[in-house]
Amino acid sequence: MSTGVIEKLKWRYATKKFDATRKLSEAQIGILTEAFNLTATSYGLQPLRMLVISNNNLQEKLLPLSMHQKQVQEASHVLVICIEDALDSAFIKNYFSKVEKDRGTPRHILTPFEEFLVNDFKKKSAEDIEQWMAKQAYLALGNLLTVCALEGIDACPMEGFDPEGYDELLGLKEKNLKSVLVLPVGYRSEEDPFAEMKKVRRGVEEVIITY
Repeated sequence: MSTGVIEKLKWRYATKKFDATRKLSEAQIGILTEAFNLTATSYGLQPLRMLVISNNNLQEKLLPLSMHQKQVQEASHVLVICIEDALDSAFIKNYFSKVEKDRGTPRHILTPFEEFLVNDFKKKSAEDIEQWMAKQAYLALGNLLTVCALEGIDACPMEGFDPEGYDELLGLKEKNLKSVLVLPVGYRSEEDPFAEMKKVRRGVEEVIITY
């Protein structure tokens, strides 16, 4: 693996204070949105959407819904990763229709797997499906954090927020979405003492088991 990649991952940290005067470019946001879209998801179903917020007034309103974590207000942009309110047979069938269209895969090849997934998801409870979709959101978050590090973009992954409050403020119910994760992105402030702190990890020799 390139030592440059490792150095960039060492550079990354959960930014505690952003420089509110600096904004990411449209090109940088474009990279993050493309990276989100290219994230691996189970079966390729992509039961995810992402909000890109750069409205200062709206960011201020999100502050009390985010345990008053200032990153939400100070960041250049706030990314909100959402899951579908529900995943039904129509959603799955739409995916396979897109596979048929984009790849030109014959329908007789797609139908068996399509029917398997439709029947399999019918057996799952709404709670199980929501939990499965949330796992896909975490895959997207991990991908975004790595891309941010490679692109020199600071970020702070957040679970500490009021999802119902976000959903109401952002009108997500009308979009059939639920917020799961929040990712403020931008540039670290020179006043953030955490930027220079040594990264604390258990160590490769402890976390890796080789057979």
